[in-house]
Amino acid sequence: MKLRLRLFEFEDLPWFPAVIRAGMMDYLRFMISALGIYRLIVPLLAEGLRRTGQTALLELGAGAGGGTETVLAALRAHGHPAATVTLTDLYPQPAAWVDIAHRTGGAIGFEPAPVNALAVPAHLAGFRTMFSAFHHFPPAAARALLRDAVRAGTGVGVFEGAGKHWGELLLACTVLPVAQLLLTPFFRPFRLSRLVFTYLVPVIPLCTIWDGSVSLLRMYSPTELLALAHAADPAGEFAWQAGKKRLWWGPQVTYLVGWPDAALNEE
Repeated sequence: MKLRLRLFEFEDLPWFPAVIRAGMMDYLRFMISALGIYRLIVPLLAEGLRRTGQTALLELGAGAGGGTETVLAALRAHGHPAATVTLTDLYPQPAAWVDIAHRTGGAIGFEPAPVNALAVPAHLAGFRTMFSAFHHFPPAAARALLRDAVRAGTGVGVFEGAGKHWGELLLACTVLPVAQLLLTPFFRPFRLSRLVFTYLVPVIPLCTIWDGSVSLLRMYSPTELLALAHAADPAGEFAWQAGKKRLWWGPQVTYLVGWPDAALNEE
């Protein structure tokens, strides 16, 4: 799919009710964790940590933290036993994050204050990551996000849990909403509001269908990701790579990763 449209997503709107946004994020976290899609990119993260000499990931736009536990466990098994994660977001989800922090014994922590991914505070260190959220940023903001990582001299990786195919759009409009209706009672932590706005007043599933479909239409291709990276890093301070990885049973992950260019630093 080469089409890319800049349509709005409900979760981007400042006035959007926090209770509905949280319900949508809970569903996204559950599905990403259950499917384990981001296990694919763990070797890329391991390489990024090795090249930057870091042990911590700083997750930007973390939402409800979907898939982070899976990624951390796989990263620790991939030769980084001391790896940790700090979750951040412009719209923090502390209720979900406290639960994750408890389950992981503090290996996944969080920043309770809002964090702008385009201007990350200096005290928040680590290899920067973003899962299922980079499409929210129009080109100018996307370049600013990458430029901020270059300016800070830290590595960065952005990952989208799709390959941007028409079949994925059909899936987002049909199968996944049915899965949401079936699985919502099993989401944790339990929230009565989630049940109300899923079954009695189905705002959460309807907004999820819209945002999921628009997310695919807003996604950047690997070629576009590299163009954004090079525009954000005109001096070539980072080494960049972009592409797609596929799970054996079909789903893809589109990615861009970059870290300080060692060859440049040696000159």
